[in-house]
Amino acid sequence: MKMLIRLFVVALLLVAGFAVYSFSVYGSPSVAADTTVFVERGTGGKAMLKQLHREGLLPPLWKIALPIVLSGEYTKFKAGEYQFVADLSPQQVVAMIVEGKVIIHSVTIVEGWNVAQVKAALLKEELLTGELPAVIAEGSIAADTVHYERGESRAALVQRLQQQQEDILEDAWGARDEGLPIATPEEALILASIVEEETGVDAERRRVAAVYSNRLRIGMPLQADPTVAYGVAPAGMTRMLTRGDLKRQTPYNTYVHAGLPPGPICNPGKASIEAALHPLETDELFFVATGNGGHWFASSEKEHLANVAKYRAIQRSKR
Repeated sequence: MKMLIRLFVVALLLVAGFAVYSFSVYGSPSVAADTTVFVERGTGGKAMLKQLHREGLLPPLWKIALPIVLSGEYTKFKAGEYQFVADLSPQQVVAMIVEGKVIIHSVTIVEGWNVAQVKAALLKEELLTGELPAVIAEGSIAADTVHYERGESRAALVQRLQQQQEDILEDAWGARDEGLPIATPEEALILASIVEEETGVDAERRRVAAVYSNRLRIGMPLQADPTVAYGVAPAGMTRMLTRGDLKRQTPYNTYVHAGLPPGPICNPGKASIEAALHPLETDELFFVATGNGGHWFASSEKEHLANVAKYRAIQRSKR
């Protein structure tokens, strides 16, 4: 009987000793160097622990099995890409995976990019997966820096950007000025895309929008060069427009067709959408580039021609 008691005590001491040792290892530094690990979606908890051990982030699993099993944390692991820094303990490594502290990547969609440019940018992101949607409507993509996790699909990212643009347009349309010469959110998006292409100067957006709004009100052709360029080369012009281009019969040529073109000519940013729905109150009908990034605006053709002459003089002086 005494022998059994002794054996029981010895076994109890061994178990207690192992428990102390296991929890000590669990809380001691185990990561030797900064390491990035990607865990595929669908990887189970046990398989994830084995992968982390193979990557040198965890000690032999038998050493830390007790605290992991008792906590039940291995059932809460989240797949993804992780950055572990040197001297993290197994406990800290496990906590990061339970909390899903994955590496976040980003890609920037620039205001005024067309769909071809958006597609090119997303295809360059090697950490995204899958194909792009077969059709992406021009103007439907929000201009923003969008964040994603490694392994996210390109289609999902496009859907997020489209939902964001839809929300921006819906909010802006609900707060629009009264008496605008546009009847639908879709027309607002078209006008915004023209404003976006015409100026990169924030202070000018509402003034440019006013010029086109004024022309729409009186039935005057918009004569917007960017719409002509889009009709000639929707993926982007690689040369200067010619006089022949201004006469070319495309649905987007606002020199030969009155009113708005049939669709957006780029993906406008929020500022241009708001400018289209809150144009300045002016009587201006013309503008021409200053040659220094901005524009001169005019209410009469005579004033406009004088501005054109100034622009040409500046261009001649640069030769």
